[in-house]
Order: sequence, then C-alpha cells, then structure tokens
Amino acid sequence: MYHAPGPVFLADCPARLAIEIIAEKWAVIVLFALSLQPQRPGDLAQLIGGISHKVLTQTLRRLQAYGLVARHAYAEAPPRVEYSLTPLGQTLVEPIKVLTDWARDNGEAIVDFQERDKP
Repeated sequence: MYHAPGPVFLADCPARLAIEIIAEKWAVIVLFALSLQPQRPGDLAQLIGGISHKVLTQTLRRLQAYGLVARHAYAEAPPRVEYSLTPLGQTLVEPIKVLTDWARDNGEAIVDFQERDKP
C-alpha cells in the first residue's frame, strides 16, 4: 500500500524525524549489522568496514538516543560493551531487508550508469 508523502515531510512531523534518523549515512548499515546479532563496537566496525570508531560511536549514540539501539555494559575486567536492536529497532529489520534486496538487485545498474555518464 502506497501512502502519498503529503504532510509527512513537514518540518514538525514525527515521520520526518524518523526518515532523517535512518537516512543518516551509516544508520541503516549499523542497524543491518545489529540485526544479525548483538555486537561489540570493535567487531561491528570490522564487520561494516570503512567506518571510523569515532563515527561508529556517534552513530550508535544517536540510534540509542532515539530508542533503536540498546547499549549493554558488562561489569567485567576489562569492561565489555555490546549493542543490540531494541524492539523498536527490530521493526526496521524488514524494511532494511527490502532496501538491501533492492540495492543488491540494482547496484550494478547504478555503477554502470555512473561509468557510462562520466565526462
């Protein structure tokens, strides 16, 4: 079922905030990686690749602040921290899967278009 954008994209609409959160460069990738299993930050950075620890930390904090990711600190020596999806974050797994399937199916066409249209 398609819903027209209409007032959803007005500045004060909660749906716009939700779109802005997941449209952030690393958000969907981090959420997808966490959909596999809870992850420690170092393991998450290695799994994703190309993301600095600083940017990963900022992204995780932002997603945590919006209730999409949970941080679990374990009282161990050395300290251990894991991140996982919250129930709200879990609601994004299926939409991200659809987007991932689209990217897998159409990524090559996008690369071909870019190569073809270079000056």
